[in-house]
Amino acid sequence: MTISEVSEKYGLSADTLRYYERVGMIPPVNRTPSGLRDFTELDCRWVELAKCMRSAGLPVEVMIEYVKLVQQGEHTIEARRDLLVEQRVHLLAQKVAIENMLEKLNYKIGRYEEAVETGVLSWDPEEV
Repeated sequence: MTISEVSEKYGLSADTLRYYERVGMIPPVNRTPSGLRDFTELDCRWVELAKCMRSAGLPVEVMIEYVKLVQQGEHTIEARRDLLVEQRVHLLAQKVAIENMLEKLNYKIGRYEEAVETGVLSWDPEEV
């Protein structure tokens, strides 16, 4: 597949795909004799994995480390487990941040709902 086809299939720009390859988030893609990137099915699976990990908020560095593990033949169960544990830690941190943001938004919504009823908008300085 060409870079344009892969770009369209996964909803990523060609520049993003080139970036993924350049920094090591996906292994180097095979080239045609003329030098064009020729994405195989395996390359497409790497692209899909990279897209999923990035959309989950996983740091680029972790994805690069995973690619290195596989390239070095260290894609053992333990190595994959460690990567998943790191991903879980990162996602739990995101969850806490989102929950805190939701709590603040709920407080503000409550203040505005009360203001609609009373005509007075008040804030607790500790909550804002």
